[in-house]
Amino acid sequence: MRDVRHDGARGAARLDGPALRLTVLVGERDVWHHRPLYVEIVHRARAAGLAGASVFRGIEGFGAASLIHTQRLLSLSEDLPVAVVIVDTEERVRAFLPQVDELLVTGGLVTLEACEVITYRGPAPAGGAHPDPGTDTGTDTGLDGMDRGAEKGGRG
Repeated sequence: MRDVRHDGARGAARLDGPALRLTVLVGERDVWHHRPLYVEIVHRARAAGLAGASVFRGIEGFGAASLIHTQRLLSLSEDLPVAVVIVDTEERVRAFLPQVDELLVTGGLVTLEACEVITYRGPAPAGGAHPDPGTDTGTDTGLDGMDRGAEKGGRG
């Protein structure tokens, strides 16, 4: 069995082999203590030391109430579906589930799917340690390893 290996507290991480994908589907307007719910999930996942999390905004969908939310109609575009996707080892993802359960007081959908990680490597920064988590380096690497620095307005 392969797993996550971290070099230092926030150093370069590697994840390969069997893993578990956690997907949390919520509404864009769902909040936790005046903060978007998807933001709270991502920050808690990071604090829990999970390998990574990405948020995807849907363009159309419906949930338990069967009300369709779509970006095509301005009046309904304020609460589009949002998916938070987290991939890590089964043990680490399952340990995180109680935090997700605590946050979903207004509803949502949580799925778990077995998956296999082929490649997951974060860039090794100069000096061997990650910068302060609060600083923006202009480089944003998602679960797929793609550099999104240029998308955020950076050069590269």
